[in-house]
Amino acid sequence: MTPQEPLPSGYGHGTTAKEVLGGRDLTGKTAIVTGGYSGIGLETVRVLAEAGASVIVPARTLDKARASLAGISHAELEELDLLNPASIDAFAQRFLDSGRRLDMLILSAGIMVPPLKRDPRGYESQFATNHLGHFQLAARLWPALKKTGGARVVVVSSSAISLGGVDFDDPHFERKEYDKWLAYAQSKSANSLFAVELDKRGYSSGVRAFSLHPGIVETDLAINLTDDEMLAIYAHDKKGRRSENRNLKTIEQGAATSIWCATSPQLDGKGGVYCEDVDIAKIVHPATSSGQSGVTAWAIDPILAARLWQLSEKMTGVQFET
Repeated sequence: MTPQEPLPSGYGHGTTAKEVLGGRDLTGKTAIVTGGYSGIGLETVRVLAEAGASVIVPARTLDKARASLAGISHAELEELDLLNPASIDAFAQRFLDSGRRLDMLILSAGIMVPPLKRDPRGYESQFATNHLGHFQLAARLWPALKKTGGARVVVVSSSAISLGGVDFDDPHFERKEYDKWLAYAQSKSANSLFAVELDKRGYSSGVRAFSLHPGIVETDLAINLTDDEMLAIYAHDKKGRRSENRNLKTIEQGAATSIWCATSPQLDGKGGVYCEDVDIAKIVHPATSSGQSGVTAWAIDPILAARLWQLSEKMTGVQFET
């Protein structure tokens, strides 16, 4: 297992996605980027496509995605709803039937702190979308990842992991009162744990997995935040004007760690780690963390990762054929 400690990479908080790629040619590579039509996902798609990769962008809202991707060569739009298991299966089967290689699976889509909503199975929407949908998608695409050899799976997590881990006894808030931030933290901790176990299982097939915190970036993900939350997180005043906040990143900077995890030769032979600021993150205790730096132990615990894997297979009815 790769040590959870900085390399160091030589990059940092202000590095952009293009700077990370460094002019490398990705012609002949194929990537799938969920959430690739807005925010850091869109910038991830743009940078990969401009480097020559073929990038498939699954989207639930096709019209919005089509407008966002206009003018980006090598970007292809496909239909996918992460809250709909049948839609996930259909998308994955279309890709497998194409016979294409899959070098990079970047799981960037997500929702943040919505009011309580459940999918048709009764699953809480953040856990279902951010984790279970991506778990099922990766499982269905596993034959393509395995066949490619040297593929990477990149899961976009969040510094919100510092707020709490996975509640294995009541992950869908059936017995306790719904807390939107704890639900979000749970889903993001699940993202990180998923990468830990996937890397362990994919190692023998040459498939490596990474999770990451992209940084604090103001995107459409913030649609459900209150005015006070916008003020606290993005340093807006009551009239929506931005004050100085050096923790914030631009979208170009926010996509940098995703690009690094997906493409950098610095990570050859490595995997199963949580990254931030274009490097492997350090382990921190939540009581001493600002919530902006480092990874909590519960988000990379291999025992919890294996337990989550079993729970995810049970909830989705889907098993990885690793």
